[in-house]
Amino acid sequence: MAIHVEGTPNPNAMKFTTDKIIFEGTNSISVMPGNTSEHDILNDLMKVEGVDNVFGYQNFITINKQFDTEWEDLTPRVVEVMEKYGY
Repeated sequence: MAIHVEGTPNPNAMKFTTDKIIFEGTNSISVMPGNTSEHDILNDLMKVEGVDNVFGYQNFITINKQFDTEWEDLTPRVVEVMEKYGY
């Protein structure tokens, strides 16, 4: 499995796409600070230092980082969590 990381128009957001479906159905899921999800992967991503909020849909997760966090530090930690779940 490969995780493809790409920028978005928002410099504080990155899209992490896999070749495998993460979320079934046609509903998107977002988790804001202080909230939890029925999806463990999103809850684990919210625990990563520097993550502000997450958005998931089918085969991708978009991570919004905190302003004082650098992508060079955050990206490997996000990928590590996703790989732990088999993506």
